[in-house]
Amino acid sequence: MPFTLPDFSIPHIVPTFFPAFDLTHTFLVAFLALTIERIVGYPKWIHKRLGHPVEWYGALLSKLDKALNTPDKSPTWNRTKGIITITLLIALVLAITLPIAATLRQVEYGALLEALLAVPLLAQKELRRFVARVADALNIGIAEGRAAVGHIVGRDTSNLNTSDVTRAAIESLAENTSDGIIAPAFWLMVFGLPGIAVYKVINTADSMIGYKSDRYLTFGWAAARLDDLVNLLGARLTGILFVGATSLTNPMAASRALATIWHDAKKHASPNAGWPEAAIAGALDIRLGGPRVYAGRIGDLPWMGDGRTELHPTDIRHALRLYSQTLTLMTIIVFFFWLFV
Repeated sequence: MPFTLPDFSIPHIVPTFFPAFDLTHTFLVAFLALTIERIVGYPKWIHKRLGHPVEWYGALLSKLDKALNTPDKSPTWNRTKGIITITLLIALVLAITLPIAATLRQVEYGALLEALLAVPLLAQKELRRFVARVADALNIGIAEGRAAVGHIVGRDTSNLNTSDVTRAAIESLAENTSDGIIAPAFWLMVFGLPGIAVYKVINTADSMIGYKSDRYLTFGWAAARLDDLVNLLGARLTGILFVGATSLTNPMAASRALATIWHDAKKHASPNAGWPEAAIAGALDIRLGGPRVYAGRIGDLPWMGDGRTELHPTDIRHALRLYSQTLTLMTIIVFFFWLFV
């Protein structure tokens, strides 16, 4: 029997050790996860019994924060401990999800099972529900609108008027379309369950410790910088998808959205948030951004777009319609990627 060397080519080795690199498989997983989550969401009865992966991440991170974060000590050492913390979290997630992904690659209906595991890490249905709730609340009164938007933004909402509440809701929709859907779906498409799980732990860490406060300036540095990195492509894809979805019904608005991205996205303090905000501001011909209050401090953020500054609850409905069109466009694109890869 002649001796033959094993196939050590990259197309053979990569899927063997990192099954999530099989793009035909991961595109199908992403398509199924996006479709299922948009229709069903994360069932409340499962949440009630098992909790949510983000809650698991948060509980572990809180323990590490209490054990390791010492803002009154050496800044360099505290930053190093922050790096160790996020590294441990990523390593733990990979240790759990890589074997699961490898196993599911070998079983019948493995793509469907992997998609079901990824469903809790997407937020299409929940994001729509929370933002729509703000529009419904504003129809009742300003106090109800402030309370509703307070669940989805970090700013002080106590003195917001109807226009401010509307603007805050649309900004949250724009940013969370990127952070909660497009970016995690991108990493799911590329790396399967391990990709979306690692993305989500980084994003959760940034939301908990990635602040420029006295407590987290050094300890949360790694989480914040890593979150900027993993959202780099997702934010830009979100902006482009908003433009693409707008072009299907209003080419002139799409052109305006693209121009707004070009002129205003770079003005945002975040390297990523400006893309989806500028896109949706241009598409709806409104202005987003501007001054707001965080923890008692006034932040004078730049404006995105040059449209109306006086917003109304109906603008939230228009933004949600664009949001739905964008999700549909993205899901169709993922389906065709799977079909033709």
